Amino acid sequence: MASRSSKHREDADEGPIEIAFVGDLTDNESDLWNALLDVPIGGDCTLYFDSPGGSPYTAMSYVTLIKMRRINATGIVAGECSSAALWPLAACTKRIVTPFSVLLFHPLRSQTEENVGLAEATEWARHLTELETEMDQLLADMFGVPKEQLDEWVKPSRYVTGREFAKAGLAELVNLEFGESRRSNR
Repeated sequence: MASRSSKHREDADEGPIEIAFVGDLTDNESDLWNALLDVPIGGDCTLYFDSPGGSPYTAMSYVTLIKMRRINATGIVAGECSSAALWPLAACTKRIVTPFSVLLFHPLRSQTEENVGLAEATEWARHLTELETEMDQLLADMFGVPKEQLDEWVKPSRYVTGREFAKAGLAELVNLEFGESRRSNR
C-alpha cells in the first residue's frame, strides 16, 4: 500500500493522493486507514485495486471513511478487485477498468473457528445471512443497479471481466495501448 505524504499534497502539480489497495485488505488495514485519512475532507484521491478481498467488516470501514469524509475517489482496477475489495470500489465516484481487469462477485463466506459451540455457530449463521442481504443491497445501491442484476454475478460466484463490467455501465473501459515497436514484436 502506498500513498503520497501529507507534505506533498501542498504541491498542486502532483494531483490527488494515490492509494494502492493491494493484497488482502485486512493485512493492510491500518496503512489504508491512514492513507484515506490523509485525503482532505471532500478531497480527491485515486484508488488503485489489485486485491482478492479480505474481511467484509474491513471493507465496510473503508466505505464508511470514504462516504463520511465525502472523498471524491476515482477507482482504477489495475488487476483484480474481488470479494470485499468490491465495496471500496463501489464507493468511488468514478471507476475505471481495463480489458484485463477481473472482478469476482460471490456470496459472503463463513470464517469461523474450528471449535465453535452450536449456539455460537447458529448465531453466526443468522448474522451472516442478515449481513449478506444488507451488504448485497448496499453494493447494488452504490453501483446504481438493481439487486437482481448484481445477483446474476453474486449467486454463481462469477468472475467478471473489465469489458463486462464496463458494458454493464459500472465503469469506464480504458484500453491499454502499447507503442508501435511493441506491436511489431508479437
